[in-house]
Amino acid sequence: MKKTMVAVLMLAGATLVKSGVLFAQAQATAQAGVTDKDVQLLRQDVRSQKKQIVAANMQLTDAEAEKFWPVYDQYTAEVTKLGDTRVALIKQYAQNYDTLTDAQANDLMQKWGGLEESVAQLRLKYIPNFEKVVSAKKTALFFQIDRRLSLIIDLQLASAIPLVQP
Repeated sequence: MKKTMVAVLMLAGATLVKSGVLFAQAQATAQAGVTDKDVQLLRQDVRSQKKQIVAANMQLTDAEAEKFWPVYDQYTAEVTKLGDTRVALIKQYAQNYDTLTDAQANDLMQKWGGLEESVAQLRLKYIPNFEKVVSAKKTALFFQIDRRLSLIIDLQLASAIPLVQP
């Protein structure tokens, strides 16, 4: 199981590297290069890969899977809405990167902090929902996988988004 998890997460890291180009895509979109549809397709690809990784690691019985995946899909829909906010913030940053004012920087920090808080609240909200359909241990496993994949994506984004220039 550990080897499978490591292999799958490494594969995820390699395939999710594409998400690290989001800042560049946001800048290109601002300059009429990459369309919002291109970013949407990239995000769909990442969600599909994420679902495959979850499926490969959860070891659900048929009965569990029947109940788990609808909850997962609801959770993913809500995560996607928060992802929309993230994309909008990255686009806002990309569009203002060269001329970012202190007020804009403060606004972006406040919005980003609120977004991070919303993600944490969403995870907490869904713990009992998942525990209704799978055991607490499998729920914990799901959230470990979810968090690790989120960290990989966050790391890729962080490495692709340039630091604010004072």
